[in-house]
Amino acid sequence: MKKAMLILLSCLLAITLAACGGGDSTDVTDGKAVGKVSDIKGTVRVALAGWKLENGIDALTGNPTIGLKEFLSQTFEKMYPNIKLELYEIPWENVKAKQSAMLLSKDVDVLYTGGAFASQWYQEGLLRELDDLIKGDSSFKKDIYLSGLFDSSYSTKSPDGTKQFGIPAVLGRRLTVFDTKLFQDWGVEPLTEKPTPQEIMEKAKKMTGKNPKTGEQNYGLYWSGNSLNGSTFVALTLAFGAKGAEGKLNDMKNVKWKLNTPEMVKVMEYLKEAAKLAPAGFVNAQGAENFGLAKNNIAIGLDQTGGATMSEWRSKKDKALLDRFEPRMNMGPKGEGWVAVDPFIMAKDAKDPKAAWEVLKFLSGYETQKFMYKNYSYTPTLKSPDFLDENDKFIKMALKVAEVGHSELMDEANPFYMSDIVPAVNGFISKAASGNAPDIQTFLNDLQARAEKWSASLK
Repeated sequence: MKKAMLILLSCLLAITLAACGGGDSTDVTDGKAVGKVSDIKGTVRVALAGWKLENGIDALTGNPTIGLKEFLSQTFEKMYPNIKLELYEIPWENVKAKQSAMLLSKDVDVLYTGGAFASQWYQEGLLRELDDLIKGDSSFKKDIYLSGLFDSSYSTKSPDGTKQFGIPAVLGRRLTVFDTKLFQDWGVEPLTEKPTPQEIMEKAKKMTGKNPKTGEQNYGLYWSGNSLNGSTFVALTLAFGAKGAEGKLNDMKNVKWKLNTPEMVKVMEYLKEAAKLAPAGFVNAQGAENFGLAKNNIAIGLDQTGGATMSEWRSKKDKALLDRFEPRMNMGPKGEGWVAVDPFIMAKDAKDPKAAWEVLKFLSGYETQKFMYKNYSYTPTLKSPDFLDENDKFIKMALKVAEVGHSELMDEANPFYMSDIVPAVNGFISKAASGNAPDIQTFLNDLQARAEKWSASLK
């Protein structure tokens, strides 16, 4: 009986998905006719980090989603009927190990992956440069992409900036978001469009304590205290002019480390002071579960996405939260912060580079970015994504941040940054939150010495 009921429910779900977003090409192509583009032949193996291949249901909104397989069947496969696609869906949890193995065993042609992984694989000689393919393809227009992401990101460009190995496909959102209701409760002026660290600190301090209207405990500030990429730390280094290092990513042996400068001291002093204004769980990326929602008790969130608020909007179409939570640019001098970029890349030993290029170009192009935004809220890397929900102010602000973004050596593509600097900074934040922050200059002197020793050990 239970088995029969499960089968019945499965059938009903399948019918629902087909009706709501499954079998009608209009859902995928917006009614546009899709015809053959080329007779090019080939088999292309594609490894996708985190992409959903099958139709399903969005866990946050409850809305149906169209899987990549159906999208491609109604678009790419009609455009390139002689290209056979072999798709592999890989969870983010083990993506680097899995994709590394595929590259080494020559079992993949095109990959969507994390920007840091792409940069490392390029330097290891595992990726194919794309310049000749781009030059030979008059239909490819690089100008549709945000120039900072296409031309200067470590995720897409060689360390010396001369070679293109990736096409930016998905942008990470890192915004300053504030709760206008809490600002009003406390009688604090809203954040300016490009709030400085000083403005954020000053206003956050005013809103840490018992809310004068509700009597509830409020926290002035929140960020992820154990961030894997230290994005808030990066934004602060930009704001205080603390470069951390000077040199080239492909010549780390000769990098000049500047981790114990007066500017870096200011960064750490800021983090020490800010730790007093956040809920205790922030050191483990907890305590902000209600940020962006009705029960929120945090005034300002650093490096936020606006995802919770937009999910509520998509599922309920109630503008109350959209009106309540406002995005601002990041803390850099021009409003910039750390910009995460996930690209499409091609294996060095791709079986058929020309067919693989057509696949890579399509998957990182306008139509696929539009599809991924509408179904999964992926942030596009395009200059003019005219398909955005007119109410999606968070992504619109993220694109402004990305437009002024630039790569520095305080970046996840820098191996010492990821292996030593980020864990050290997170450890400092944790101690500061408990009132036991180490002496800042001593802490930075030790980090500087470790960095210099690491560079000296390189061949």
